[in-house]
Amino acid sequence: MKKYLATLSFFLFILISACAPGKNVSAENTAQGSRQQTAETETVTVSGTLKNGLRILSVDSAAGGSSYTVYRGDYIVFSSNSKDPLKLQIPSLNVDTAVPFPADVPYIKMKDSGKLDISIAGKPGVINVIDYTGENYFETDAAGAAELIKNISPLILDVRTKGEYESGHIENSLLIPVQELSENLDKLEKYRSEKILIYCASGNRSTVAANILIDAGFENIYNMRNGIGEWIRRGLPVVR
Repeated sequence: MKKYLATLSFFLFILISACAPGKNVSAENTAQGSRQQTAETETVTVSGTLKNGLRILSVDSAAGGSSYTVYRGDYIVFSSNSKDPLKLQIPSLNVDTAVPFPADVPYIKMKDSGKLDISIAGKPGVINVIDYTGENYFETDAAGAAELIKNISPLILDVRTKGEYESGHIENSLLIPVQELSENLDKLEKYRSEKILIYCASGNRSTVAANILIDAGFENIYNMRNGIGEWIRRGLPVVR
């Protein structure tokens, strides 16, 4: 009888243990490994370097077709090791110019994500335009930005020009044009761990600014994806 009760107790213990809530360590580890593998697979190398708000892409005139990866919102320029100007064409953007850019083409704006076929000195290439992502990066629309300001009071950073700022800006926003941001990071040092909401006119320059700040170690960056244009369309207040 004792042997029977002991056996019964053992099986009850196994049954209860199997049904009890708890972490499935093996499944959790497998999922974590899968997430890490996915993250590694999706890791991309963005081309060029950022300087004064512009992404500078190098052209090797001796090489074949070039392939670049840039962020949506980037303002790109090309640098070349050639002594002579190189013809640059981006048909989908109606770009037909030379590298280095002439004075009337200061940069090319990457407004939308996607794949752009290009030709440099007659050699075909491609620019892959991707959305910016990052561990410390968040995007919001104007309504979400208004709630963020109301509930959390982040630093509001306007990265447009002085003229644009004076024509209408969000109350209590700090103006640092994106072209001057890298040289003025000291003005933001005390906000390194605080939430920073960035906006521009349409969401392109603010994406570049977010990239600059995150690369510099800032930890909580919010980008108003559609810029102050959407803010105004929604009837939200501006200061003039």
